[in-house]
Amino acid sequence: MTTNRPRPVIIVTGGSRGIGRQIVEDLARKGRGVVFTHSASDHEAAEVERACGVGASVRGVRLDITDPNAPEHLFDIAASSGTIVGLVNNAGVTGPLGPLGALSDEQLRRVVDVNLIATARLCREAVRRWSERTSHERRDIINVSSIAARTGSPNEYVVYAATKAAVDALTIGLAKELGPAGIHVNAVRAGTTNTTIHAKAGDPGRPRRIAEAVPIGRVAEPNEIATAVTWLLSAESSYVSGALLDVTGGI
Repeated sequence: MTTNRPRPVIIVTGGSRGIGRQIVEDLARKGRGVVFTHSASDHEAAEVERACGVGASVRGVRLDITDPNAPEHLFDIAASSGTIVGLVNNAGVTGPLGPLGALSDEQLRRVVDVNLIATARLCREAVRRWSERTSHERRDIINVSSIAARTGSPNEYVVYAATKAAVDALTIGLAKELGPAGIHVNAVRAGTTNTTIHAKAGDPGRPRRIAEAVPIGRVAEPNEIATAVTWLLSAESSYVSGALLDVTGGI
């Protein structure tokens, strides 16, 4: 006898390019349903949906995650596709490269709003949606953090680093708070990765320079960070919660 159980669905923010896109495609290959957000890249989002293949339950949603109604709206969309079993907070912005004194109030606020406040509000929405689940039903929150939380990124983006350190603290605290409800909370602290985020910050050559200081001699590729995220979402990580998993090439 067959049952029509709802498909498990994972929400991924910032899923149209870079690390986020790789996470979405990896999850789709594993048969997971995915709803991912993008801020203003309809063409790239459509490419991700096509790359995941016919029959994959993958949907891109154009959404500013800092909007007050974004968490509820996003979770409603995902719930219409299946049972939400995971949240990957991947979306993030560095702000322009440079010393703290060069940041405007608007630039500073945007970094904090995207990287910390939106992440916390999405976590809060997940907790509210999962509050009636029993303890044996596992759910996952994965926060994509950064090595900058440890290094501080002086003269580059100290506010970005500060928000990522705050995300690390949020991860540890929520893991302890939510563990009894069967919710695993972990973070992947990515090292410098070969994505467009550096060019958007005004320094496309940064990965090449950073590679010289990495013990294994290169920066990460998006798939290497995504693999850590998908492992944390897998059955193999069943006893892992509250972890800050460094994927940094030895830094």
